[in-house]
Amino acid sequence: MAIDPLPPHAGRLLLGLTGGVAAYKAAELARLLVQDGMDVQAVMTESARHFVGTATLQALTGKPVFTDLWDPGAAGGMAHIELSRGVDAILVAPASADFIAKLAHGFAGDLLSAVCLARDCPLLLAPAMNRQMWEHPATQRNIATLTQDGVTILGPASGAQACGETGMGRMLEAAELAGAVHAFSRPGLLHGRRVLVTAGPTYEAIDAVRGLTNLSSGKMGYAVARAAAEAGADVTLVSGPVCLPVPARVRRVGVVSALEMLAAVKAQLEDGVDIFVGVAAVADYRAASTSRRKLKKQAEGILLECVPNPDIIGYVADLPRPPFCVGFAAETENLEKNAQTKRRDKKLPLLAANLVQDAVSSDENILILFDDGGRTYLPKAPKIEQARRLIGHAAALYAKWDGGRAGG
Repeated sequence: MAIDPLPPHAGRLLLGLTGGVAAYKAAELARLLVQDGMDVQAVMTESARHFVGTATLQALTGKPVFTDLWDPGAAGGMAHIELSRGVDAILVAPASADFIAKLAHGFAGDLLSAVCLARDCPLLLAPAMNRQMWEHPATQRNIATLTQDGVTILGPASGAQACGETGMGRMLEAAELAGAVHAFSRPGLLHGRRVLVTAGPTYEAIDAVRGLTNLSSGKMGYAVARAAAEAGADVTLVSGPVCLPVPARVRRVGVVSALEMLAAVKAQLEDGVDIFVGVAAVADYRAASTSRRKLKKQAEGILLECVPNPDIIGYVADLPRPPFCVGFAAETENLEKNAQTKRRDKKLPLLAANLVQDAVSSDENILILFDDGGRTYLPKAPKIEQARRLIGHAAALYAKWDGGRAGG
């Protein structure tokens, strides 16, 4: 049985651009949102037009771009009123330090600031500026004021900046911002639910420089955490060592070994978890003893004694009152047989399986979902799309499972 692609993310967004090099990311953001079926209307400040042309945004959104507070084409000559009505949210990306200061103090001298002041919908800001501008006390006071006023601040991230410096102030990437928009424009399938996700590999030290690990980029686990956050869940991500940015609105707990991952999972379970998704590629074994020094190479080789690592998802699923558990199986052969066996042995209500050779380090994969109702085939797609489909499937099963448990 194949699952249909997710329906378009129906919704309307007003996308505001202010002056800053990061305005180029707004073009990609507009493309992603329109691709997902969203109705996007762009509004640009005069400064923004120095970095990206109105023709670019018009081509991507299919709509004329508004720039003038006195635009004669607006109904009643009130563009700042008309543009803010009927949209699900306003996202300003990039939001410069100057524009943030205007909003914090209620100034409305241009079209975009007037639209934001006259809105009756959520306002999201994606700051983008030099690290010292971001860290300046005036900017931090303005951010605090806007947060108290109910404005959602997305980012910024830390990284290399156009000025050549490195630090906080870099605008979030387009894909991250698109995920945040989806969370505001679609029903929260998991609103009010706590979701715990494990991701990445674990690393089991042999000596000071060597260890045992599994091949895992962490991309699928991070995509699942992002999709759960988009669905309105309160998400915690327990992650092994990977080089990936943390998804927006996701708490990350960093670990290295399997024992550390188990301890972190147990700590989260104490606070209550509704859904547990075990995506991490946990090393099956660890060295029986670890040397603090580097073991010298020996011509005759060495004999390494290993002991089994804990079965983390097995532990969670075997609790007296477990959360809804979603497992992952990465196989090199006999995918369906091995996946079904794993699901049955671990008593998992849902398991997602894929072939290692098709998935590791790739941005796309094929998934097969196994549950009590049978198998669901998810054709090859980007991992974030597969994660959204998986979360949608899990949310539907969880609703029935939780209802049955409450009734029982």
